[in-house]
Amino acid sequence: MGQDRSNGQGLSRRQFLGLGAGAGAGLLLSACGGTSAPPGTGESAGGAFGSGTEYTGPNVELAFWNGFTGGDGPFMRKLVDQFNAEHQNIKVSMNVLMWADFYPKVPTAVQSGNGPDIAIMHIDQLATNAARGVVIPLDPVAEVLQLQQDDFAPAVWQAGIYKEKRYGIPLDVHPLLFYYNNKVLQQAGLSGPPTDRQSFEAALQAMKSKGVQSPFWVTSTWPAHLMWMSLNWQFGGQLYNDDASQAMFNTDAGVQALTWMVDNVKQGYSPKNVANDAQAIAFRQGKNPLTWDGIWMMNEWAKVKSLDWGAAPIPQIGSQQAVWASSHNFTVTKQAASDGNKAQAAKVFIKWISDHSIDWAKAGQVAARKTVRESPEFTQLETQSIAAKELDFVHFPPAVPGIGEITTPTFELAVNKAVLGKQSPKAALDEAAKKANDLLAANRKKYGA
Repeated sequence: MGQDRSNGQGLSRRQFLGLGAGAGAGLLLSACGGTSAPPGTGESAGGAFGSGTEYTGPNVELAFWNGFTGGDGPFMRKLVDQFNAEHQNIKVSMNVLMWADFYPKVPTAVQSGNGPDIAIMHIDQLATNAARGVVIPLDPVAEVLQLQQDDFAPAVWQAGIYKEKRYGIPLDVHPLLFYYNNKVLQQAGLSGPPTDRQSFEAALQAMKSKGVQSPFWVTSTWPAHLMWMSLNWQFGGQLYNDDASQAMFNTDAGVQALTWMVDNVKQGYSPKNVANDAQAIAFRQGKNPLTWDGIWMMNEWAKVKSLDWGAAPIPQIGSQQAVWASSHNFTVTKQAASDGNKAQAAKVFIKWISDHSIDWAKAGQVAARKTVRESPEFTQLETQSIAAKELDFVHFPPAVPGIGEITTPTFELAVNKAVLGKQSPKAALDEAAKKANDLLAANRKKYGA
């Protein structure tokens, strides 16, 4: 997702999720002196987009920014080049930054008129940038392009709405997946990947009995908090209450989820103190036969010719199926809204990439559009098709400004402390919830909610 891992991918994703308050500060600075009512939330924003799905105006240049610095970058650049070749009156220039630089830089650049006209943003950043007037509502775009919820997974379609207006057009969904080593699975006498708690724990015991020292490495850092979020939802928990005014990290569900992770370390199924990317390196080397990681890792595993691996949905450890996911969304900035030609051309570009998102799916993504996922070409993408099975139970953070600033100093830190044995799961999550409530209150003042 531009969130790939070591070797160029994961680093940028970890940096993005670790932005914390720094990103919020960058957004605040860019908004200083502005009105509390974001530009672009009124009717004038919708008027920026003309009717029709084609652009017949004079030559226009569009600045397109994203954070695809990893293995996904070449896929998007190829699509942009193809679009430019087919549209003589539109030239799209793609600028790629690390996500950690992207989110603080975009608001200031847009305000000065030197930023992107179109930008890719993760779904948990939409409300923040909408509240600060960086991006404009896209309801007119969705309407003209006839994009409706029926052609998208409901969760990802609804997650792009803030204050009853749409700010993102989903391009993809990228969930956590369960990867396994076929050879080790067979050596342990298992006919296929485990699907629930009983079969997963039985698989760990079977592998241990066959001499596999550490069959399931639980990290104390990335992607441990993504695992915990998935498990928290599986045990029936939520990250926040309905209006995201209070954290719910420390409910019984959250504690059960974190306790299960910690128990895997205590029982010797995982080494202690697993460092960043160590579990991914161990999976490549065949030392970590079961691992949970993002769909974007599929192309990294494929590079290891000696690795016989498979993918499956995340096992249901709790009482219900659930999995963490994120999504790349197209946004249009207020910079483009000031120019009718740019706004119309931006709409044409978004439609074209969305229509060609099967080619983007090959980068290691699940196409957001159902019509693309049901195409024969997508069904031939084995890992992506497996990940698509999770779309019925993916979860996203609430569409609240500043929500991305809460993760790192709260439950991500709590997971780290508990897995390292520095605090009990309950104590770590209690501390995280208290910190989160303070940050949520501060965000309500900061963003005028």
